[in-house]
Amino acid sequence: MRKTGLFFFLLAVFFSATAQKEYDVITDKWLVHSDAPNSLYRHITSLAYQMLDERAERTAYISSPAGWKQRQKEIKETLLDIVGPFPEKSPLNARIVKKIEKEGFRVEHIIFESQPGFRVTSSLFIPEGVRRNRNTPAVIYCSGHSAEGYRSEVYQHVILNLVKKGFIVFAFDPVGQGERLEYFNPEQGKSVIGGPTKEHSYPGSQAFLTGFSQARFMIWDGIRAVDYLLTRPEVDPERIGITGRSGGGTQSACIAAFDERILAAAPENYITNYKRLLQSIGPQDAEQNLFNFLSRGLDHADFLIVRAPKPAMMITTTGDMFSIQGAMETEAEIRRVYESYGMPGNFSRVEDEAAHASTLKNREAMYAFFRKHLNNPGNTDDEEVERLTKEEMQVTATGQISTSTGSETVFSINRKECERLEEILVEKRKDPSVFMPAAAIAAKKLSGYREPRETQKPVFTGRIVRENYTVDRYFVKGEGDYVIPYLLFIPGKSSGNLLVYLHPSGKAAEAGPGGEIEKSVMKGLTVMAPDMPGTGELGPGKLRGDAYFSGVSHNLWYAAMITGRSITGILAGDLVAIVKTARQYHGPFKEVFGITRGTMTPVMLHASAFCNEITKVILADSVKTYYSIAADRFYDPHFIMTAVPGALKEYDLCDLVAEGKLLILNEKDTSASAASVFGDDGFLE
Repeated sequence: MRKTGLFFFLLAVFFSATAQKEYDVITDKWLVHSDAPNSLYRHITSLAYQMLDERAERTAYISSPAGWKQRQKEIKETLLDIVGPFPEKSPLNARIVKKIEKEGFRVEHIIFESQPGFRVTSSLFIPEGVRRNRNTPAVIYCSGHSAEGYRSEVYQHVILNLVKKGFIVFAFDPVGQGERLEYFNPEQGKSVIGGPTKEHSYPGSQAFLTGFSQARFMIWDGIRAVDYLLTRPEVDPERIGITGRSGGGTQSACIAAFDERILAAAPENYITNYKRLLQSIGPQDAEQNLFNFLSRGLDHADFLIVRAPKPAMMITTTGDMFSIQGAMETEAEIRRVYESYGMPGNFSRVEDEAAHASTLKNREAMYAFFRKHLNNPGNTDDEEVERLTKEEMQVTATGQISTSTGSETVFSINRKECERLEEILVEKRKDPSVFMPAAAIAAKKLSGYREPRETQKPVFTGRIVRENYTVDRYFVKGEGDYVIPYLLFIPGKSSGNLLVYLHPSGKAAEAGPGGEIEKSVMKGLTVMAPDMPGTGELGPGKLRGDAYFSGVSHNLWYAAMITGRSITGILAGDLVAIVKTARQYHGPFKEVFGITRGTMTPVMLHASAFCNEITKVILADSVKTYYSIAADRFYDPHFIMTAVPGALKEYDLCDLVAEGKLLILNEKDTSASAASVFGDDGFLE
């Protein structure tokens, strides 16, 4: 019976797949479009490469110290603009909660507040014999994406080696790691979101909606860590270094770029360049992507260029997931700056044959780098060390700040900003005649919408004949080097109106006999059902990434954001283009209506705000507002994909369409209980 049941199940799946193929327009039929599922990513990366080429042209002829100083000024101002503004410095309220005495050093476990109520767990490692007369160099250690934070064996090994060499080392937990899990479930003893990258990207995506970013929180933690070090009488304020591997490489590069008090920086297993990053693994989790980074003319090299000629070392491995070719190209670019300043010895790159890993050669090169540039001479051998136990390394009473003392989180702080911005919008909405046109202008800018330049002639690829209507298959050129396949349902007797049907699963979702589309066709409507980039034949593509939630890649959303675009802006432009195509080549039509479901509702709303030819919009199972995404702790991650970064600073979805133009059916709230959104092991993959 089981075998029989399985047979019929597989048979049903086969015939379902076969039925879906009858709606394919380009798949297996047009070799030139054989990579169609990756269209959206390819288009976004093509935009990125143009921006990187423009940056390269602008910097190619800089050769003098004066020229580099001007470039550094531009980099600094741009970084502050896209990451800031940082909060005002508030009391650290630092307290030593525990001391551990070990042979040759002691550890002081510390909790400080980088922002009011935003508590950071940390540990200060102090070599034996250090005097309280500000004569000891210090190194800030940033943890990579380990669940334990700086307590992992690999990171402890480096920290304790630096301590044995006479450096004070200050290590702190990045938010979402170690004892700072923001979605910690005490019953499970772990995060309900998943690993560290998801702890970063889940609230980080929300933060982008308000104009904040995960990077802003994490960089500020590092700046306040420097503030704490400078309160210690043992630390020489002129001899501070920073290092960290992987995600810690990201942090150390970014923190050093913002904080001039850091003399020497040695990021490990991170620095490459965006061209090679986009060509290989794609953009990574939230804090590694800064708002409009590429469109503002920046690349990885700028994190170190802005510091020149202060000492810097790139620590790399040939088999790293962060492209070694990109690292070599970035090294060459940075070296020009240091040579221009006449201080080539202050910059170096070390390389070893390994994967994304810490190696003996690289560790010893890093010890030598800090020995030299923090003026602390001595041996540079990597030594065996006795690591501290889990109990000795625990800072808080329960092992988590959330269950020990409580703390603000990225979400809670961002929600306050969200509420502040909503109050401003509520006030502006009191004068809709002024606000709504301004909101549409802001939406065009923030979404990165581009007006279609000309109407493209569609390509006809075949026809399905049904009782009382036909289904024609077409494709037409999209914004980039890709096409948009669509089905055109033509009724036997037309009312003269066009309905554009947008479904998050693509054109085939309701195309069958008895489906929603047929019901509209039988009422005399011509129906146009496209596959927008990322859906149907045009998606979802191969990119998943480390911010992959329930079948959607937030990494793809970040890719659009760093180019100054949004997926919604790109899709809205394509939607407007196919409406114009329909009017010119399939019309004339008296009116054009739009109907859409779920995650595609923001696309339809933006397109209708930018295109007067869409006269009425019907939304089913729609997201209410971007505010509802940013303000819900457990939001549906699918709705991020058509959210617009920074939107809540200027507008929300409800501000895009006049009331008489909009009909909402089964309005959907994005919030969901943890039980319905998350499985036992985090998001369902």
